[in-house]
Amino acid sequence: MRAILAAANFHEGALIRFENVGMRYGNGPEVLRDINLKIDAGTFHFLTGQSGAGKSSLLKLIYLAERPSRGLISLFDHEVAGLPRRELPALRRRIGVIFQDFRLIEHLSTFDNVALPLRVAGLAEEKVKENVTELLTWVGLADKINARPPTLSGGQQQRVAIARAVIGRPNLLLADEPTGNVDDEMALRLLRLLEEMNKLGTTVIIATHNTQLANRMGHPRFHLRSGQVSAIKAEKEKSA
Repeated sequence: MRAILAAANFHEGALIRFENVGMRYGNGPEVLRDINLKIDAGTFHFLTGQSGAGKSSLLKLIYLAERPSRGLISLFDHEVAGLPRRELPALRRRIGVIFQDFRLIEHLSTFDNVALPLRVAGLAEEKVKENVTELLTWVGLADKINARPPTLSGGQQQRVAIARAVIGRPNLLLADEPTGNVDDEMALRLLRLLEEMNKLGTTVIIATHNTQLANRMGHPRFHLRSGQVSAIKAEKEKSA
């Protein structure tokens, strides 16, 4: 697994910085307000909060799917608002995203969905086959390598989405409720995979409403409430 996930050329210092950021959809009220946070390269954070607290909206700002209504966002040492649109795709390619709704390509097999980032990057097909097969075996999908998403369960689709997000060794990995459709044992296994990526240098941010799970892992977290964020120190719970 370490051979697949090995990464290089990571930044040091602040990877993400928000200064007095607010966000609204259309003319509606702000869903995020006065957000100030700094996330250093190589760290692992949980983002917690109840449904509707703004977790997905905050992630959208980070992976450049939305723009703030006010404030400054810096990503990879670039102030996002000042970047020309032509430069945004290059930044997005450095970010892996595990979406809550999976966003798998239905007419492609499990293998081809996971292989897509490697093929876009131009990796030799021999290496694509080696890396994708090993990763799918690790997440328990070796017997589903030729299956298409509509034939998979929700938990299996979730694992395909996670494998696709990590296979390209992104500098930054964002996950929106990545364990919501799997049992506790598989949830811990998938989180250990994300921890392994983090140990190799990837910055990881996981959005979840499951504060018990976040506390169990022992990583620092940001908590969203009423559109505002507060930092919570890591306090790892002891396993039973």
